Amino acid sequence: MSAIDQLFDRYGESHQHPFNKRVHWVCVPLITFSLLGLLWAVTPWLAIGFSLLALTYYLRLSPAIALGMFLVAGSMLLLLSRLPFVLEVSLTIFVLAWIGQFIGHKVEGKKPSFFEDIKFLLVGPAWLLGFIYRQYRIAY
Repeated sequence: MSAIDQLFDRYGESHQHPFNKRVHWVCVPLITFSLLGLLWAVTPWLAIGFSLLALTYYLRLSPAIALGMFLVAGSMLLLLSRLPFVLEVSLTIFVLAWIGQFIGHKVEGKKPSFFEDIKFLLVGPAWLLGFIYRQYRIAY
């Protein structure tokens, strides 16, 4: 089993409840977007640099996932470059999306995976992308 499959399996262990999965489909992309937005509010180069570091991590796991995450992050950064009030919008989304995540995990009855290992903060978005890839039979 590949390293990315092992990470997806471990991440999936605390994401079995249908409600928690639905929450993650909404909140994980929002958290990703808002985190990039918070970094963008400091300086766009910080958001770009963070994205490049994350993409390096994804590339080590799977070039196909890295490509998908490049498109996702690029789209988010493009949107942020056109968004007024980036700090206020990002901070609001960040707080509300994390509240949603913790509610989802309360229903699940399991703590978020990143409490076990911080890298799961990067695995979450890739885990969702993995579902999309499997739906369209894209190898990763």
